[in-house]
Amino acid sequence: MPDHVHLLIELNNLDKFSALVRDLKASSSGWIHKNFPELKDFAWQEGFGSFSVSYSSLDTVRLYIQNQKEHHKKMSFEDEFVRFLKLHQIKFDSRFALG
Repeated sequence: MPDHVHLLIELNNLDKFSALVRDLKASSSGWIHKNFPELKDFAWQEGFGSFSVSYSSLDTVRLYIQNQKEHHKKMSFEDEFVRFLKLHQIKFDSRFALG
């Protein structure tokens, strides 16, 4: 998607998660700037969203990620993200929730 990325990953140590995201953003930014110089202004937003998924839901999440282009024709990423946060009663500040 042009405005966000979904990753479905398995981690044994959640303490390493922030470092993984930081390194992924840094490496991918470097790759984009090297291979697409016209995107010199590309930058990831400062934060990220992270949600755990039960093993029994993995196939559903995989299918969602595979079909997100079609899914987001019906609902924007921003609307869906806010709806998800509210549904799960996650407190957030709308000024910062979407970067």
